[in-house]
Parts: sequence; structure tokens; C-alpha cells
Amino acid sequence: MKLLEALEITRKPAPEGAAPFRVFLGCGFTPLDLETYLKARLRTRMGMRPARVATGLFGDLCGSLERLAAADFDAAAVVVEWSDLDARLGYRALGGWRPDAVADVLKTSAASLNRLGAALKRLAAQVPVAVALPSLRPAPIFWTTPAQAGAFEWDLEAALLDAVRSWSRLPRLRVLSRAELDRVSPGGDRHDAKSDLNSGFPYRGAHASRLAELLAGLISPKPAKKGLISDLDDTLWLGILGETGVAGVHWDLENKAQVHGLYQQALSALAESGVLVAVASKNDPALVEQALSRTGLAIARSSLFPVEANWGPKSESVRKILASWNIGAGDVVFVDDSPMELAEVERAHPGIETILFPKSDPAAAITLLWTLRERFGKEAILEEDKLRSQSLRTPVEQVEVPGHGAALDEFLASAAGAITIDAANPPPDTRAFELVNKTNQFNINGRRFTEGEWNAMLQSPGAFLLTVSYQDRFGPLGRIAVLAGAREGSVCKVHTWVMSCRAFSRRIEHQCLAYLFDTLEVDRVDCDFRPTERNGPSADFFAAICGSRPEGPVSVSRQDFRDRCPAVYHKLEVLTHA
Repeated sequence: MKLLEALEITRKPAPEGAAPFRVFLGCGFTPLDLETYLKARLRTRMGMRPARVATGLFGDLCGSLERLAAADFDAAAVVVEWSDLDARLGYRALGGWRPDAVADVLKTSAASLNRLGAALKRLAAQVPVAVALPSLRPAPIFWTTPAQAGAFEWDLEAALLDAVRSWSRLPRLRVLSRAELDRVSPGGDRHDAKSDLNSGFPYRGAHASRLAELLAGLISPKPAKKGLISDLDDTLWLGILGETGVAGVHWDLENKAQVHGLYQQALSALAESGVLVAVASKNDPALVEQALSRTGLAIARSSLFPVEANWGPKSESVRKILASWNIGAGDVVFVDDSPMELAEVERAHPGIETILFPKSDPAAAITLLWTLRERFGKEAILEEDKLRSQSLRTPVEQVEVPGHGAALDEFLASAAGAITIDAANPPPDTRAFELVNKTNQFNINGRRFTEGEWNAMLQSPGAFLLTVSYQDRFGPLGRIAVLAGAREGSVCKVHTWVMSCRAFSRRIEHQCLAYLFDTLEVDRVDCDFRPTERNGPSADFFAAICGSRPEGPVSVSRQDFRDRCPAVYHKLEVLTHA
């Protein structure tokens, strides 16, 4: 992105009613073009929502962060350079580069890192923080040749890495990968010496643009994809199964098919982290099952669900897979070695991301592996991710639940359902936030949050957060529902309520509403219901409880709920936190 393009983006009108996204850009230098690029990159990622960027004092990164009131911002981007640790590591100070000064530089750098760490910890407790480590070379203060990294230089690097290792474990703090920055912005083309000395801005325009793009991605990450559908022939393995037979397809070095083995290995890792992985192949089903059962396959057959092997159009196989998963095409990646098949699936399923498997280009195949990490990457693998992976082997979610009446009551009474409601606020991890931002069908209003908005909401007066887990004799589903709102006297106001489709028809939503009345001791629950294209199950629930299908916010009285609530059979456990 060129500077002129970035300026044009920042000047475009914002969507009507869009609230500004407030970002603090912490850096010890004059921000200049970096501020402009960051605004533009954030706007392009957030549907042109306006981005307001505030900055601190020149030459005082630590002090700026210490004085910062996190409540005034939705996120922060912190760019650290060596001169922020000690001015003598930059070019704008004449503090002396004598050999006997090196030890003092190390001492002051360590002290600066401690200050930075304390300030970042406080900040990340309230808003998401993206941190970029030094991307320029330190000034030539060391007495070794540039080609030799001496002990003092390694001591400085070790002090930085020791500090960053602890920073990276903080919730909501994301450290920019230096390897990724090196890939997109070559190190020899970053420093603008003239601008550094004349204005205090040390970066060339291209480096500032790429750095801003990566920081914007950490501040406002795209939701991870949920599922991957893969072809088999010349994709999962090398060769055409119908022509060479089961023994004639390969995925190893010996047969010059290592990229296919690496691809299998990547899919296996995705499946174990909770990503849905399926197969859509034009092939004989019996042969496919034999090939997938071969010894040495780098992904277990049980990790692939479902496997659609037939001679029909790939788009029809993809349709069946999406229906089986009960997710939309926009949450899925389809990988195939045929451009024609990719185009056919893309036309039939708007929103699906299609990726060509480059069977004859090892470098492109390795790039594909990194692309998959980007599409499916997550900060942590939670218990729910593992449960999703296990459900592919023992499909708990496919248990047939009777629709209504005596059969449903009999089923629920025998299911041995157990609900755990955790009232921790703030929550121990990101599961609640993720569930709110990805759930559609039982979502009372479809509202999405940035991390800063979510955290601010949880810190508002009277706020509560309920995270609901479920299991029964068929197995655990993990944390499947989230309610958030505030208690105002005898009224509970619920502005966020979502539940995973995995938990439908088990009357968990009724138990949640009962909790609000009984545990919070309120007489009325007001829910900010807003109809969306996909939240029909929410509307159905309120219609059954209130007697009519809602078109807007819903109020439920204690008496109406008691009169209309069906029998619930769960064992209920409530976790409280001091």
C-alpha cells in the first residue's frame, strides 16, 4: 500500500452509525506514516469503520504506556525499537559508544524491559495489545565486526527474548513474529536514515506499510475458519487412485511425494486442534476406504469426517459435507488440484475459499501449508477444540433427539444431562468471546464485539457473564452457551445470549433462564432480541416462552416463565468465584 492510497482510505466516509475504533499507538519515535498506514489497514479490515489513533510522547515509550488509561481505547499497538531500551542504541543521541559503556547499556536496557513488561501486563489485562519487537539494527556500539555477534550483543538479545517470553504468555497480548516481518519486509530495506535524523521517523514507507498491516492483523484478527474439505488424487496423495490402484498412490520422499505427506500431516494437526476435516473426491468409495486404511498415512482415517467419495459433481459432495457439519460455506476452505473443480465448487457455494494444491511446485506447496496455518490459526487450543476433534470419532452431536412431546421428555429424562454454569468474570480464557462472535442460529441479536468492546462490557457496573457447559450419557459437549448482561434492581438485562447448535433440543436455554430468575433473584428478564437472517431458533424459543413470535426486544416475567417452562431434567452445578 502506498501512502497516497492509505490517505485516501482514511478520508473515506464511514458507514452510518459506525462507532470509531480507538487505538493507542505506542512508540518512542515520531509516528508519522506508520500512524496513517495503521489507520488505513484497520479500516480495510473492519468494513471501513473509522479508526482513531492516539500516540504518546516522543522518546518516552515506557512513560507513555504507564500513563495510558486503557479504558479510553479498544486496543493498543506497541512498536519497540532498540533506542527505547537505551537511547545509545539509536542514532539521535550522543551518549557515547565507548567500550566501557556497553555494560551500562545492558543494565539500562534490562531496566527498560522490566518497565515495559509491567506496563504491558497492566494494559493487556483490559484491552488487546499487539507488540512489535525491534525491527532495525542497533547502532554499532559493539566492538566486534558487523559479521560477528559478540557476547555483549547476545546478552542484549537474550535480555529481550527473556522479557518477550513472559509477555507472550499474557492473555490478549500478541507479539508480532519477527520471522514473518522478515519475510514480508527485507531487513536491509527498512531504515530511513535521513528521515530518522531529520524528523525522528526511522522507517522507509514500504516497511511502515508492512509493519502496520501485520499489527492491524494482530489487533483485529479475522475469525478462524472452521472446516477444510480436501480432494484425494494428486492432493492428499500423489497419483490417481482409479488408475494406479491402492498401492500406487504415494506421499513420501522415496516416491517424490513428500509435499503430499506434509499436507496430510498439516491436516492431522488441524483435526487435532478442532478443525473439521472432510474429503470430497470423484472416486470409487471402496477403493477410497482401502487407500485411507493404508499403513503410514499421516492422517488417521477417523480424523476425516465425512468422506464423500462418488462420481457426482464436487459441489454436491461439498453441499452434503456442509449440511453434515451444519456450518456455512464462508467458514470453509476447499483444496483441490484441479482449477476446474475449484471453479465449480466456488460457483455453487459463494463465500467458500478455494485453494489450488500445487502438486508440481514444492515451494508453492510449502507456502500452502503456511496459508492453512493463517486461515485456521488460534492463540490456544481449548478443551472444546479437543472435544470437537473427538466428536469426529464418536459423533455425540449426531444423537437423534426427538422433536417434542412425550418422546422428547422421555429422552431428556434418560439422557443424564448435566449443566455447569460458570459465573467467572473476567473469564479464564477466550472461549466465551469466540462463541459469541461465531454463533448465529441461537444468537438473540447477532451482535459482534471487538476484544476491547467485550472487555469494556464485562467491566461495566453490575455486569455478569455466564459460561455454560453441558454433558450427558452420550458424552461432553464442553462450553456451549454464553449469557452476558447486567442486573438492575429486580430486572436482569441480557444483551448477549448465544448457544451452539450442538446443544439444541436439550432445554439448556430453559435452564439458563431459570438460573437468571432464581440465582440472580430478579422478577423480570429483558432480552435484547433482534431478528436476523439466521437466528430463527432464538425466535422459536422466545415464541414458546412469551406466547408470540418476537420482532424486537423481549421481556419475560417470572410468572410467565414458570407457566410456560417445560420440565427440565438436568443436574445443575453453579461455579462461583470470589
